[in-house]
Amino acid sequence: MSAGSAGSAGQGDRARTTAGVFYALAAFLFWGGIPVYFKAVGHVPAAEILAHRVVWSVVLLAGLVTLTRHWPVIRTALGDRRTRLLLVLSTLIVSVNWLVFIWAIASGRVLETSLGYYINPLVNVVLGMVVLRERIGPWRGFAVGLATVGVLNLAVRAEGLPWVSLTLALTFGLYGLIRKTVRIEAVDGLFVETALLLPLALAYLGWLAFAGSGAFGAVGLETDLLLFLAGAVTALPLIWFTAAARRLDYSTVGFFQYIAPSCQFLLAVLVYGESFTGAHLITFLCIWSALAIVTARSALEARRRRAVARAAG
Repeated sequence: MSAGSAGSAGQGDRARTTAGVFYALAAFLFWGGIPVYFKAVGHVPAAEILAHRVVWSVVLLAGLVTLTRHWPVIRTALGDRRTRLLLVLSTLIVSVNWLVFIWAIASGRVLETSLGYYINPLVNVVLGMVVLRERIGPWRGFAVGLATVGVLNLAVRAEGLPWVSLTLALTFGLYGLIRKTVRIEAVDGLFVETALLLPLALAYLGWLAFAGSGAFGAVGLETDLLLFLAGAVTALPLIWFTAAARRLDYSTVGFFQYIAPSCQFLLAVLVYGESFTGAHLITFLCIWSALAIVTARSALEARRRRAVARAAG
């Protein structure tokens, strides 16, 4: 390879990495700021917001699938019985996740959603150990134990388990685990999931319209526009995340995942004025310490793998 071609390849790799970082930042900053959107539609019942999220996501994603000419890919994927069953299961799980998240934001529990997505990587470690029989090692085991202490601290001192946080962490972890085993692109898979929910969503919105209790077309133009944007709010960050994952190492993408709960944490405490007690501080310190351990171990292992690959090459 000539010096010129090597330089061009290096520039191409740098451009690819830069684009990947941009897409990752866009996705996770968007997810971090998403409580602002759901606060804006907080006067609409959570179930109705979820229904609109499904309907407008299907419309937007169908357009994307058409543009990318992925209809044959989706038909092929759905021809497999195991894939169909797994996508039905992932649909049920993600609908619970969405509904709880929307309700929590409207109920002034943004801090709990933040805690849930901080816990999620640790839940993934446990799921990997239990379901995939992965060895987690002593350091990751210690991190999971530390996170458990943090959750129990909040349960005892706040007189109850942080069920919103645990539900979000567990459902998102299970969703990721299932989607990891399904051979279908992220956008295509999300289209199938929202399409499966579409009949229920349309039936519910139709019932609301018939009963005269729906918000769409009754509250005001601003509310209608916000509900219409629910599809973009759902699809855009996923598209950006997928673009980032294609350009960056998976371990590198992992470093960006803490941006979203950090933004939600800052919104909860600094913007929405949610209570942040001593019990919360201890719990978050436990979770942050556990995440630091897991992240450091992942970075070290990724570095070792790259060193081995370079030596082998």
